Amino acid sequence: MTTPAPPGKASSYSRYLLLIAGLGGLLYGIDVGIIAGALPYLEATSGLNAGQLSLIVAAVLLGSVISTLFAGFLSDLFGRKALMITSGVMFIVSIPMIALAHGFGPLIAGRLLQGVSAGFIGVVVPLYLAECLNASNRGKGTGIFQWLLTLGIVAAAVIGYGFSLHLHGIEQAIEGGTKSAQDLFSAKDFAWRSIFWVSILPGILFTLGAFFLSESPRWSFKKGRTDAALKALLRDRSEEQARLEIKEMGEHAEAAKSASGATKLKDSLLSRKYVIPFILACVILACNQATGVNSIIGYNSTILIQGGLNDQQAHLGYVIFTVVNFLMTMGALALVDKKGRKFLLTLGSSGIIVSLLIIGFLFSRTEKQRVDCKEIVQRLVKTTDKEVENADGSKTTKKDETVEIAFNQEKVVELLTAAGKDTEPFKNGATLNIIYSVGDFTSASTVVRSDDKAAKPLSVGKLAGLPSSSVEAFFKNPFASLDRSQHASLKIENALLTPIPSTSNGWLVASFTYVFIAFFAVGPGVCVWLALSELMPTRIRSNGMSIALLVNQAVSTTIAAVFLPMVGKHGYGTLFYCFAGFTVVYFIAAAFFLPETKGKTLEEIEEHFEGKKKA
Repeated sequence: MTTPAPPGKASSYSRYLLLIAGLGGLLYGIDVGIIAGALPYLEATSGLNAGQLSLIVAAVLLGSVISTLFAGFLSDLFGRKALMITSGVMFIVSIPMIALAHGFGPLIAGRLLQGVSAGFIGVVVPLYLAECLNASNRGKGTGIFQWLLTLGIVAAAVIGYGFSLHLHGIEQAIEGGTKSAQDLFSAKDFAWRSIFWVSILPGILFTLGAFFLSESPRWSFKKGRTDAALKALLRDRSEEQARLEIKEMGEHAEAAKSASGATKLKDSLLSRKYVIPFILACVILACNQATGVNSIIGYNSTILIQGGLNDQQAHLGYVIFTVVNFLMTMGALALVDKKGRKFLLTLGSSGIIVSLLIIGFLFSRTEKQRVDCKEIVQRLVKTTDKEVENADGSKTTKKDETVEIAFNQEKVVELLTAAGKDTEPFKNGATLNIIYSVGDFTSASTVVRSDDKAAKPLSVGKLAGLPSSSVEAFFKNPFASLDRSQHASLKIENALLTPIPSTSNGWLVASFTYVFIAFFAVGPGVCVWLALSELMPTRIRSNGMSIALLVNQAVSTTIAAVFLPMVGKHGYGTLFYCFAGFTVVYFIAAAFFLPETKGKTLEEIEEHFEGKKKA
């Protein structure tokens, strides 16, 4: 086993390596977290429906899915360092694409590019750290990636909260008669664009910093560049340690070559000795996203608003949420190389299950009082003429079917009376969410609160419910016919009135999201990156990590894309119960199937799965 480097040996480079790799985590965290603060203002000013907003949130994850397909191949072909630089450049370019966007298409394009950057970072930075750090520091070093990832989410939340304070001041000025609703609209439009602009700085720092890193010594050795591998190791190891590690790499490569014989199948992912670690890594990464963590982060402000908090309280709640995540990740860094991965994953997943069940209960007790007013809203649908812009820039007048509701407390009473329902549970106000379909495509409106005096009227329509292109149609429903749906009528599937919970209920929901993220940070948050980089055998690590991370991102993308429509139809309670059920699978995999890998070299872990040693 490689011995630790002597105290102070090349400590400046070690810190620099961790700093730049940590900036990669910061970018990944911004990718995930920036939308939470921007979403309420984008939702209020863009005119996009819930399905389109869900796709914008999910676009980062979709971009990650695309890039992880090629991340392993590209990192093997061009090197870990080159791919890190490329991912940073992509992130920088994506920011002006998003911040200057007008309309759904440019927003999706920018978010997709941001996602491609995140996908590359998610594969190559943990891979780079695993191959550069010695066994005694690998857990802590990879944990720093997650730690700064959480710092990126904190930064995004603080920025969002700052804008929420500014907008709260404008809302008070509207009540005092010194500002207009148009002033608030303009401020919200400026807010979401600015939230994205301020995130460009860490992208620039990461990209510039990556130029001064050494290439991964294991990648260099694999390419036959032994001198480059030795030179890279000497930057943070003694000469004796570096030469010992080079020797170990050579002996392991010779042993693997002898064992493989002439059959290439034995060096593929389908080889028997690779199947168990590969499947285990895929299960862990899939379940990591099936906890709902990215959606709980991405939609956090919206979740807290629906839980009972107002806009300012929800943004403050999200800041607290991100700070808890950040602080608990610091604690996890101190434990990961002492307690081990298996213990922390088991502890973390068990705490996640309990917190998700409680959050589900808090939402369910309110959502069971929902009233569906779909027949009443369907009767409000009107046929109008609407001018639409064609792909070539020309304009055409089309028939549209729309319904618009100025939603306030008087409208709540009117809808409930028409439905023959008791108004008492709704005396503190209500939210309204409309789920509607046009042919094969189902969409959901934004959720509006009756006590939001600055809210625009809730509006849904046939043309708004249809995808604007065949590409958007594919992502909304791969099995749908866009041509057939264009001749269908607007159908109101549900028009759900839900009582606004009390503020105390909102803070209870917030508190248990803090419990959720605390257990996530201690276990899955740090350990998932280690599981990804440690479980894969050396010869297939880059491609195996890409496939496993592809599974991870596919699950995350699916959840994010269907989150708002699913919540609109089935409620937050049902969704949180589903997340808890998936986490039970996570607990079983961690507690009963995952071997402990702390303190083991990557070669020793591989030997465990070959049956030679027990990790």
